[in-house]
Amino acid sequence: MNEPTRINKYLSTHGYCSRREADRLIEQGKVFINNKVAGLGDKVIDRDDVRVEGRDRKKPPQKIYLFFHKPVGLITTTDHKKKDNVIDFIDYPERVFPIGRLDVQSSGLLLLTNDGVLANRLMHPRYEHEKEYVVTVSPELNMIDIGRLQSGIDLEDGPTLPTKVRKLDSNRFAIILKEGRNRQIRRMCEALGYSVIALKRTRIGTVKMISSYPPGNWRHLTEKEVRDLKKLVGLDPGPAPKQKKKRGKNS
Repeated sequence: MNEPTRINKYLSTHGYCSRREADRLIEQGKVFINNKVAGLGDKVIDRDDVRVEGRDRKKPPQKIYLFFHKPVGLITTTDHKKKDNVIDFIDYPERVFPIGRLDVQSSGLLLLTNDGVLANRLMHPRYEHEKEYVVTVSPELNMIDIGRLQSGIDLEDGPTLPTKVRKLDSNRFAIILKEGRNRQIRRMCEALGYSVIALKRTRIGTVKMISSYPPGNWRHLTEKEVRDLKKLVGLDPGPAPKQKKKRGKNS
């Protein structure tokens, strides 16, 4: 790296955290450049000494990619001060962070990593990768409203994009999104007069969760899953890291 790079991008590229998380650490005064507290927007070059909470970030760590079935009640955050956060629950021995969010009342597939480049691409709307959910609502869902969900719903922050919806039974449907607004599915349902009883994410891009995979369990992504995710967002798949055969919560 010969050209100056913004400190949040540097930390992301070196696998420490996402850019958003880097900004939070910088604001907390935990990031240092050449023994001085870093500021938002500061830039670094290769010869700079960059440390976070006293640890040298020059050598990129081995990339970690985790598949987690988040149960209802856990908060998708890296803030250890928040009770029931996913990081403490998983208790992985190395630092990882979630890619995107699932609200506390939702369950399902959540990916965690220390690969900031992949995380940023998976969270960026430009790459339009699909995320699939199974939603249970009350009262029973009618076909007219399925058509409305497919066409897009007018929300306070603008209309949602057209999407794919299929009815599973009288009050359950599957929906595929390419955007990730806050509480989007819940707000779409509420706009049509439905209450969401349960919401579960079953797929992120090319990574799927089988229905029998128990809540609270995690595993490493397979080499194929990592390669396919990277291809999906235009990254060189390269050789995926050899992961230790370690699983969590009896998975």
